[in-house]
Amino acid sequence: MTSTEVLPAPPPRAAARRALLAGSAGNLVEWYEFGVYGCFATVIAANFFTPPTGARSGSGVEALVATYASFALAFFFRPVGALLFGRLGDRLGRRPTLVLVVGLMTLTTTLIGLLPTREAIGPAAPWLLTFLRVLQGLSAGGEFGGAVSLLAEYAPPGRRGLYGAWQSFTVALGLLAGAGTAAALATVLPAPALYAWGWRIPFLLALPLGAVALWLRTALEEPPGAPPAKAASAARGGQVPPGGGVQARAVVLGIGRIMGWSAAGYTFLVVLPSYLQSTLGASFRNALLATTLVNLGFAASILPAGLLSDRYGRRPVMLGGALGIAVLAFPLLHLLQSPDASPQARAAAVLTAGALVGLLAGPGPAMLAEMFPRRVRCTGLGLAYALTNAVFSGCAGLVITALTARTGDTAIPAYYAAGACAISSLALLTLRGNDHREPLR
Repeated sequence: MTSTEVLPAPPPRAAARRALLAGSAGNLVEWYEFGVYGCFATVIAANFFTPPTGARSGSGVEALVATYASFALAFFFRPVGALLFGRLGDRLGRRPTLVLVVGLMTLTTTLIGLLPTREAIGPAAPWLLTFLRVLQGLSAGGEFGGAVSLLAEYAPPGRRGLYGAWQSFTVALGLLAGAGTAAALATVLPAPALYAWGWRIPFLLALPLGAVALWLRTALEEPPGAPPAKAASAARGGQVPPGGGVQARAVVLGIGRIMGWSAAGYTFLVVLPSYLQSTLGASFRNALLATTLVNLGFAASILPAGLLSDRYGRRPVMLGGALGIAVLAFPLLHLLQSPDASPQARAAAVLTAGALVGLLAGPGPAMLAEMFPRRVRCTGLGLAYALTNAVFSGCAGLVITALTARTGDTAIPAYYAAGACAISSLALLTLRGNDHREPLR
């Protein structure tokens, strides 16, 4: 920081609390939809990706692979959304960008609930679904950078880890809401009704949820330290901010630091239900129950992890989560696969897996925000997160399902999560112990 830079005054507590609520609300809507899509992957495969003559051997697995290919495609549009909406957020402000992305996410999720199936309109159905998933990918790419920047910039001194953790906490709430809604429908509806029309209900529920998030964000104020008019004018003129090479290196380093969070998070939190059904032969209801438990473990550890990172630093907390997953992924998966394991032991296994991911997700947003100056924060951290998710999250279901089907090795999820976390641990060692105490640039 140069001697001419003036740090903004801490925001009033009431304004910080409003920003916390508004910034987090959109994440809940976004991840609610992704949780629903993951839980209903087998149902979506049957309705959109299974041909009418799908009685041939292996067609169910192929349809599930196609479902996850659509899932992955949406993630590959996230970096595009991060660049598009990130630049808007850095130039025009956080509020208009966050209003735009939550509106787009709400609209596309609701439309998925209204889509005709393949039986009704033929091959156009999966293409329409994939198009809506692409729009969701664009929206989600802009959501993270804008929301995390807002939360970090509004955070009181010494509370960036906690404020950033709320982004991850509402991710957990969204996934829990998605899994819980799916589990409730699977309990009260017979399977034919669930496959015929019941799967639409969770997607349509995004409309009232998104309306609330939109209302909260329209009343939002810009955080302290908004760029001066001169800087905004330069940005509108297309000038490249100084230090572009430095920011590119920060994006690459950020990808390394969060790849374990990304890969393990989607393996355990989203892909688990279809893996348990297609590979281990679990019922739809039991798979959703396991997914609900793993998300409970995830949610329970996020805010404490953010608090601990404010006190002791981002490095020890995140490194503990990454190394924990690298070491325990195989024993935990083996426990789930064991026919002799008790229900209590299996519940403890999925709760532990979720809690370890939470140790990464709690401090992660603040850690990324601290890597970039304000003038490129939305774009920089959003791009690092989006690229990581495109490769390690969006492909998780596709890679795990396809490799398990090809090799017959039921430990593929453990290889995937543990390998990514082992590499991520090396990148996390580059964190400095006092980064969490330094003011944002």
